[in-house]
Amino acid sequence: MAMRSVRSALRSGSSSSPSHFLRRCYCSESVPERKVTILGAAGGIGQPLALLMKINPLVSNLALYDIAGTPGVAADVSHVNTISQVAGFMGEDQLGKALEGSDVVIIPAGVPRKPGMTRDDLFNINAGIVKSLCIAIAKYCPNALVNVISNPVNSTVPIAAEVFKKAGTFDEKKLFGVTTLDVVRAKTFYAAKAKVPVSEVNVPVVGGHAGITILPLFSQTTPKSNNLSDEDIQALTKRTQDGGTEVVEAKAGKGSATLSMAYAGAIFADACLKGLNGVPEVVECSYVQSSITELPFFSSKVRLGKNGVEEVLGLGPLSDYEKEGLEKLKPDLKASIEKGIKFAAQS
Repeated sequence: MAMRSVRSALRSGSSSSPSHFLRRCYCSESVPERKVTILGAAGGIGQPLALLMKINPLVSNLALYDIAGTPGVAADVSHVNTISQVAGFMGEDQLGKALEGSDVVIIPAGVPRKPGMTRDDLFNINAGIVKSLCIAIAKYCPNALVNVISNPVNSTVPIAAEVFKKAGTFDEKKLFGVTTLDVVRAKTFYAAKAKVPVSEVNVPVVGGHAGITILPLFSQTTPKSNNLSDEDIQALTKRTQDGGTEVVEAKAGKGSATLSMAYAGAIFADACLKGLNGVPEVVECSYVQSSITELPFFSSKVRLGKNGVEEVLGLGPLSDYEKEGLEKLKPDLKASIEKGIKFAAQS
């Protein structure tokens, strides 16, 4: 697609459209200067995420960090003719400089999932990575909004919380598990099945970010479609829950969901930036500290604002199928949360 038509498509998006985070790319509106740091920027998610954040007009400074390869990624992305200034940082000795002054920190760092591997299999490696990065965040940018992408999110977010508590910097309003990809998938799959425009679809997804802990609330979907059977809804739910596995298997050992995850991560980071800038009624689903169930962390709709989380919104009315799914997911999610807290305490 030619760049002119890309711009046209981006500009035409509504707040619920797939490209809403880019709709002001070429506008000259005055916005506050914001620094975004990506930790793991040379990886499969990090590189496309870096590009998407470079073309976001709300980003004035983009810091790209990884243990290797970042100077090349930064040089490449820096040639894109948008306003943000890009800097690459490599190795642990440059981590502090990458983080200093950050408004939003996005963490896609870690190893990807491979065929036959569950998110739980990733735990020992990625848990340690997230812990060490969060120690640095607590030191160099304790007031930043932290967007955790590294799987298993159900456990890595509680790990981050424990690290920040130990450092005395924890603010429940500023720590997010990025579950936006579950929403993106639910919208895509629902729109195709219901034969409605995907740009108009909104589907809340609650719970966690792995397998049965992912609970799309298709009963609350807008626009409402009356031509889907109970079997259709169950199949859509299962496909949303297994979306990551679908990509892992399709890539046949050569990767996981990197492009769609980068897209989803960019949407959520954009929502955080809009909230910081005072845009009203910015609502996205995210895995946060929560009291809407008995679990300490839970994903639901969250209103974002100048301090991060302004309000954690309730679940709303659930269908009987969704009520059953909610009760089924709780033991798995509880175990994942406890595993993260235990790791943070022992290591």
